[in-house]
Amino acid sequence: MLLQLFLLSCINKNSNCGFPGKTHVSGLFMPVNLQPDTSIINLNDFFPDASVIDSFFVPECFNYKTDWKEMKIFLWHGNKEVPPISTLTVYADDAPYIILLKKSGKIKHVITLNTGKNTFKIVQIAGEFNNWNPSSSGLMFANGKWTKEFFLEPGSYQYQVVADGKWMLDSANPDSVDNNVGGYNSVMNVKDENEKNKKPKLFTVKLTNKCIYCFSDVQFDSVFVLWQNFRLPWEMVKTGANTVTIAIPSEAGKSERTYIRVFSYNKAGCSNDLLIPLKFGKVIVNTASLKRTDLNAQVLYFLLVDRFFDGNTLNNKSINDTEVSPKANYMGGDFAGIIKKIKDGYFDTLGTNTLWISPVNLNPDEAYAEFPEPHRKFSGYHGYWPVSSVKVDYRFGTEQEFKNLVSIAHKKNINVILDYVANHVHKNHPLYKQHPDWFTPMVLPDGRKNIRLWDEQRLTTWFDTFLPTLDFSKKEVVECMTDSALYWIKTYNLDGFRHDATKHIPENYWRRLTQKIKMEITIHGNRNFYQIGETYGSRELIGSYVNTGELDAQFDFNLFFDIRSVLLNKNESFEKLNRSIVSSLEYYGYHNLMGNITGNHDIARFISYASGALSTKEDDKEAGWNRDIEIKDTMGYKKLSMLTALVMTLPGVPVIYYGDETGMPGAGDPDNRRVMKFNGLTNLQKHTKLTAQKLITLRRTNMALMYGDFAEISSVNAKGEKHALSEAEGSKDIFVFARLYFDKIAIVILNKSPFSQYISFSIPGMFALANKNLKLIANFDTPFIKGNSVNITVKANSFEILSN
Repeated sequence: MLLQLFLLSCINKNSNCGFPGKTHVSGLFMPVNLQPDTSIINLNDFFPDASVIDSFFVPECFNYKTDWKEMKIFLWHGNKEVPPISTLTVYADDAPYIILLKKSGKIKHVITLNTGKNTFKIVQIAGEFNNWNPSSSGLMFANGKWTKEFFLEPGSYQYQVVADGKWMLDSANPDSVDNNVGGYNSVMNVKDENEKNKKPKLFTVKLTNKCIYCFSDVQFDSVFVLWQNFRLPWEMVKTGANTVTIAIPSEAGKSERTYIRVFSYNKAGCSNDLLIPLKFGKVIVNTASLKRTDLNAQVLYFLLVDRFFDGNTLNNKSINDTEVSPKANYMGGDFAGIIKKIKDGYFDTLGTNTLWISPVNLNPDEAYAEFPEPHRKFSGYHGYWPVSSVKVDYRFGTEQEFKNLVSIAHKKNINVILDYVANHVHKNHPLYKQHPDWFTPMVLPDGRKNIRLWDEQRLTTWFDTFLPTLDFSKKEVVECMTDSALYWIKTYNLDGFRHDATKHIPENYWRRLTQKIKMEITIHGNRNFYQIGETYGSRELIGSYVNTGELDAQFDFNLFFDIRSVLLNKNESFEKLNRSIVSSLEYYGYHNLMGNITGNHDIARFISYASGALSTKEDDKEAGWNRDIEIKDTMGYKKLSMLTALVMTLPGVPVIYYGDETGMPGAGDPDNRRVMKFNGLTNLQKHTKLTAQKLITLRRTNMALMYGDFAEISSVNAKGEKHALSEAEGSKDIFVFARLYFDKIAIVILNKSPFSQYISFSIPGMFALANKNLKLIANFDTPFIKGNSVNITVKANSFEILSN
């Protein structure tokens, strides 16, 4: 019945669309999220060499002005209503490149605090909406109340009141949640007046050699179909009330990899977006047609060089200092060890196809005491204290060995991403000695040391007394550090960067770096280069660095912490996780390249919390110094596998932290950086690794999990071993969602309750064409499927995946 809604014949795909013979851009333009007031379009973000621009066209709903010297367009609302999506057309060599403009969804929200009989001199607010920085949000006192106006996206925000320097809950707000660190936060809900209306939800339904058919669950007002960065004309796109038929342009047949993208909106707002990869003009339906250079097909494996494997004992040289604990010293891992594991097929067997390697710059030969008490001494085993911008650390190997590592990885179809440090150098670095004026002052005007003031002095703070921060307000600093980054790419043929401390570096650096990479690497070399950043903060802050002119992605720490909270705490609901997933998709796009992590080197191992060996209410770093952290409850392995299942099935790029595939425990840094254990695994560790392998293989062989569209499946019924769950209990402990790509579907079912659950649900009718030949992947139980109805038993703290 569904297909009868579509046109019976396809449409002309040979229309003259003005596609250029030579492109002047790199990759796909990300939509620009407009601000409520004035938005700035940096043309160099889209055209690295903006001299190719002939002209541009701005929709009538905007007023604008241009700064041709800086290659910027300033947009603000005119007299006409701004639609949820509009287009800025930029002409280069007479070709009409399209930049999508998304209207801001921010709503004015006034926070009012009544402090009662308490008299305070200064009242501030700190929360998710201002990166927990109270100094940025002081309230004004008038008529007995403290008020502050914010413009916020609809959603829920955790916060605390800061009165005369003391942090506290909002006494007038009864809504609060466990903050997972031993306390509670108040919760503020910002509601959208249009939330009762439903936005369109787009899905790919069917394809032929000539056409793509898409469907929306509700009617849309307008649709935008792009091939690469060009909008397909009306004669190539036919729409019904909620259907879209797309002719694939013949021009697509000239390139191995191009993309079709689809966006729509109605009065309620923007739909999700569709991403459809093409190979020489044909829709890719089999993962065998993908390459390691396809960014959506990546599965990252993050390893610390020094802690992974010692392949050459001759270069072992720890710091000779009795004040340095062995866990904070060099342990012998090196390039030779990584090469051996690549050759032995460790990563082939595990299934990961991209290595993220910790920094390999030369680090100091002495240990240094960290600024916070108790001032423990550390070596630079981790690589984040560079004393050279070009030399590799001799304790890891030679330059030639690193070149060999990358070359051997490429022959094995494995990408290599290098962790690059641009924010700071070690005080022994020649740059600091030769150009001390290139660095921010360590002492603030008020006499305080500007050390680890992460949010208050975000762009100038030092990480420690011996790690001066570069001053990127100086052009010569930007040019020096971006040239250094280009050196590593060109010398070692790297496939990407993981950027350390992203939020502490101004955006002018990121724009200049990406401009150089596009001009000298991606456009010139006709290849991809993946840049992913590290930022702890709000989604708005994280997303501000993810755009066409800066980074491809950042790690989605907010989503990770919500996953961890829901899986670890019995009182937390999967509803919270679903809201978090949708929030990330709304902020970063439904086919984003954000990193979904199992963990990293800065946070305690998930399994240590999941097994009860570590509490979220204690200092994780001190716990690692004061006691041995091992597995306390073996149920932790099952919870870890649930985390891995989510990481491998949600939109984004999966990232495995070394050791998480087997359930290696660890408290905070440096206990979470133990030497990788390859041999002598227990049966539970072997089973956990086998589960990870199955999940990674599923991810890399399933188009729905790489390019499919996300949809929660609601109205789930569950019956436990002892009783049937209420609807509230079911939504709290059971989570079911699907990923759909044409006739391919993956349905993920999670049960975090302590009992097995008999779960029943219906597959939505819009998935009818994909609801065929469903098989169980996790293989714990045999489901009963009749029509669109599914009945399956899922064990306690476990998951199942259905796919075709």
